[in-house]
Amino acid sequence: MIKTLRLCANSINALNEKVGSLISWCTTLMVAVVCYDVFTRYLLKVSSVAVQELEWHLFAILFLLGAASTLKHDRHVRVDIIYMRLSVKQRAWVNLVGAVLCLIPFACIIIWSSGAFVYNSYSFGESSPNPGGLPARYLLKACIPFGFLLLLLQAFSLACSSLVTIAEKDQEQDKERDNG
Repeated sequence: MIKTLRLCANSINALNEKVGSLISWCTTLMVAVVCYDVFTRYLLKVSSVAVQELEWHLFAILFLLGAASTLKHDRHVRVDIIYMRLSVKQRAWVNLVGAVLCLIPFACIIIWSSGAFVYNSYSFGESSPNPGGLPARYLLKACIPFGFLLLLLQAFSLACSSLVTIAEKDQEQDKERDNG
């Protein structure tokens, strides 16, 4: 059972590590686009709606598709004042309960509810309402369920890893009692 949980968690972690590495390049691209926008707007006195929208789109993609990698690397926002004082086993319990009761249901709700949102955008061929804006806005909107699917998988990985930690700590305590 522990081997299966570990294998599942490791497979999901590998997927989100690859996606995270790919998405990290989005940051470099976003910085380049912002620099270009600032240069053209303030020095050349030329502005482009498409460039401004591209900045927003890249940020949205970075946030949505990078969230799972952020969770994998434990870089998300949390009240560390309390969490860091807990034992490894207690942290595993907090992660397990948080993943199962909060993160997994929330991700499922977002995936389910965003499906119609993306479908409607695609069926209407939605593009920017602004003159000179970017086309195919449905591609950006499709990042919502995809990003939350990655987050759902990472939450499942976190739950599996937490179960492994809890089981291993229980086995260690049993051994200590037997030896003591």
